[in-house]
Amino acid sequence: MQDYEKSVSFLGTWGSFQRRVFFLLCLTSIPSGYNILSPIFLMASPLHHCHIPTHSNLSQDWIQASIPIQQELEMSSCSRYELDLVQNLSALGSNPEVFLSSLKQEDCKDGWTYSTEYYQSTVVTEFNLVCRDQWKQPLSSSIYFLGGLCGCFISGQVSDRFGRKPVLFGSITMLSIFSGAVAFAPSWPIFTVLFFMMGLCQLSSYIVVFVLGSEILTGSTRVLFSSLGLPLSYVIGTMLLPGTTFLVRKWRHQSLIMAVPGLACLPFWWLVPESPRWLASCGRLQEAELVLRSAALENKVEPPQVIFIPVEKAASQNTEALSFLDLLRTKNMRYVTLILWFFLSISLFGVVFNISSLYGNPFLNYFLVVAVEIPAHAVSWLMARSCPRRVSFISFTLLGVLSVLLILTLHSLTLFLVLLGKFGIQGGTAVSYVYTGELSPTVIRNTEMSTCAMFSRLGSSISPYLLQLAVFYQFLPWIVVGSLSLLSVLLCVLLPETFRKPLPDTIQQITLPQWSVCTVVLYCLLSVQYLWPCSNIVLELV
Repeated sequence: MQDYEKSVSFLGTWGSFQRRVFFLLCLTSIPSGYNILSPIFLMASPLHHCHIPTHSNLSQDWIQASIPIQQELEMSSCSRYELDLVQNLSALGSNPEVFLSSLKQEDCKDGWTYSTEYYQSTVVTEFNLVCRDQWKQPLSSSIYFLGGLCGCFISGQVSDRFGRKPVLFGSITMLSIFSGAVAFAPSWPIFTVLFFMMGLCQLSSYIVVFVLGSEILTGSTRVLFSSLGLPLSYVIGTMLLPGTTFLVRKWRHQSLIMAVPGLACLPFWWLVPESPRWLASCGRLQEAELVLRSAALENKVEPPQVIFIPVEKAASQNTEALSFLDLLRTKNMRYVTLILWFFLSISLFGVVFNISSLYGNPFLNYFLVVAVEIPAHAVSWLMARSCPRRVSFISFTLLGVLSVLLILTLHSLTLFLVLLGKFGIQGGTAVSYVYTGELSPTVIRNTEMSTCAMFSRLGSSISPYLLQLAVFYQFLPWIVVGSLSLLSVLLCVLLPETFRKPLPDTIQQITLPQWSVCTVVLYCLLSVQYLWPCSNIVLELV
């Protein structure tokens, strides 16, 4: 295919058409962002202890005494002293302060009493996913992310074959439908099925928005969209959920509210065009020219008589033959999917899930950990304008690694270091979106982005289990997060640089860089140059 960006240069980069597409696509990312933290709040596990039924005729003092006290001076969550023995002691008139630790303990035969300090009800409290059924908590979150994995795999190939626009609005519609359906789940198995379907649509809609904007917009406007406009809209959607759950404390009501943003975006179908770049890459030149001439009319510019030169039919047939398997045959595509997305996703969501182990108001903690993404995306946009992609990625991720590993020694600054670590890892993730979009050829860009997101969701599905590692060592989850982030830094140098280079249209246009140990050291030193000011701030606080 001829040079697309030269062919459409007559449109400019920031006309009425580009502004309309820019803002509408940013708005369509809000439903996806609004749903991403649903496993955190719907699956929240409040403090709980064994329920003592009212017919036991025990005083409040005896009820409190019947629950064993753990080493952390907290009431046991999964056991109580045998109720019959406690009732006998109470009937004999013994003092509740009598030494009860020698009594035999039993499971919570009468259910649990849950704290309502932060949540009136969650999936955990309604279906009693605690103690022997505690394993269902991380499994439910993993099922949600595995749904995203499957959705990305399906939507990427469908989008490359049938268009970006149908997949985008189909995903948003299904996300709203299943978000509402989750609210009526009568049991945990049905909830997990609906939760899987909800995850199926959540990430795929965001990936299609990203690809659609990256293909319609050009030049600095594309960089502004992919590294700042779209991520900020996504973050705003994410920040709305902690606020919603603070006001609405019942999980079924929360699920119904999560369906609203997607329904509000459906009228955009008549305002958002199909990607002319994708249409041209598929050989549908007349449809692509129709979109571009309509854009020229909106921008009040004169289009050329012939925008695209027809290509041979055989070329378009070769384009249609490309699929997911072509990504696996291309080395640098494997590097992107396995390095920049899989490991970084485990680290990113590992930080998010580990927030639940911190003290304080969970709504405020999660609001802060999401709000820190705003400066991360702003800085990543500034770096995207003037810095090579590899240097930007390594700089951000090294900052995240440093902050997370400092948690092991600077316990008094845990929340600050977590936020700084999230800033670094999120900045690296933002760069990886731009980087991957620039590495991917037009003929298979959505499949590539969706495949990367698929590996990302595979990593995300593992992250809920990182919190379980704290059983072996309190800071082991943070060590794993830092180690995986560091691994992605060391291997990032294997990718080709894309800064200020035209987007590739075919897989053959992508080349691997020549690298060595000296190259790795050089990029790490260049990254430290950008990282050093942030490191000085941390050291001054220490």
